[in-house]
Amino acid sequence: MDFGKVPDNELDHIDFTLPPDPETNRNILKKGKGNTKFYIGCPKWGIKEWVGKLYPKGTKEKDFLAQYATQFNSIEFNGFYYNVHSREQVEKWVRTVPENFLFCPKFTQSITHFRRLKDARHEVDAFLNVVEAFGRHLGPVFLMPHPQMGLSHRDAIEDFIADLPQDIDVFLELRHEDWYDHDGGYDKELYSFMVKQKKGLIITDASGRRDCVHMHLSTPECFIRFVGNGLHPTDYTRIDAWVQRIKQWMDQGLETCYFFMHQHEELHSPELIRYFIQELNKHAGTKIPLPRIYDEGAATLF
Repeated sequence: MDFGKVPDNELDHIDFTLPPDPETNRNILKKGKGNTKFYIGCPKWGIKEWVGKLYPKGTKEKDFLAQYATQFNSIEFNGFYYNVHSREQVEKWVRTVPENFLFCPKFTQSITHFRRLKDARHEVDAFLNVVEAFGRHLGPVFLMPHPQMGLSHRDAIEDFIADLPQDIDVFLELRHEDWYDHDGGYDKELYSFMVKQKKGLIITDASGRRDCVHMHLSTPECFIRFVGNGLHPTDYTRIDAWVQRIKQWMDQGLETCYFFMHQHEELHSPELIRYFIQELNKHAGTKIPLPRIYDEGAATLF
């Protein structure tokens, strides 16, 4: 993932402080039932470099998902962005994972980038027909409009979301800078719309785009995309800050936390997820199983 990438020599000069919570969060979280559920994972399972680290030595590519699902309980499924897979393929994946595993597929680029959310009824129907096959394993669907879609595209974004089936859990990520200000702000009109629609907002923590760390919750759930930098020391201090913020949200009623780990190169995502879970268990009283790192020599902290 190249979004928000900066040269390593700039990382020590970035202010990674998380913005304060907006006042609206407390009211949103009051609606939650607490007893937070966690869904933690990566954006893909097909990383060959994880054989011998996250997957046992000798694991074949056809068995990667089965092994991944023994370590994590969810995946931010970016593969759907490039291709709408068949229902048969989805049903095969579903048979591979345990009962509590969730797939969080991303809307395909034909809808978000080629059509830019307009005149896409055929593509949307085809997409929803396939993701329906995930059944109880379907988590939130991840909507990222084209990065060029700014404030002038508000109507297209709102119309698209309003037209979706109400029972589809949708989280929105916006890349255009116009939606944010530099103090952790989020466009008020779109925020109000998302609250009314009961749809979620994605918070993306990337080094070079601190405006996307907006901290606004529109439902009593959070969906965090964390982009690390190859186990740079700042990766760990940033995770420490997220653990404390999530703990605060848990105390206020957070129902669900989706946390997906990205790296510009995915090799070291397992170590950083392990650190995140370890610190969450220590500071927030959770009891989330730690992923096993088979090659201890490759995991710098463990």
